[in-house]
Amino acid sequence: MRCFEHIAKLIRTKRLSHPKHYSQSELSHLLGYKNGQFISNVERALCNIPYKMLRKVSEILDIPYEELKIAILKDQETTINNYLYGNAERIGKVGPASAQSNNSEVVNGN
Repeated sequence: MRCFEHIAKLIRTKRLSHPKHYSQSELSHLLGYKNGQFISNVERALCNIPYKMLRKVSEILDIPYEELKIAILKDQETTINNYLYGNAERIGKVGPASAQSNNSEVVNGN
């Protein structure tokens, strides 16, 4: 239910479009990991970049801090929605607006 899709897409796009065209293995090594599996997992949206690595990733791939922050916040919002609403929101059955209107009906006694 955790979402890492936005950060995955950002890292992959920036890595492939970077002038040095880093491989997953090269980028992993630059970040201090022993093999390329770490970046592979990030790009497949299986995990997130640890917060302590964000500045280093930003510097290596020339990603503005704000762009990293936006991607992570979008993933966190999706994760929270997944936990609150399950898969229903993604298929348009339930969302924050419907949940809010249901709550206001209870509060207003309707």
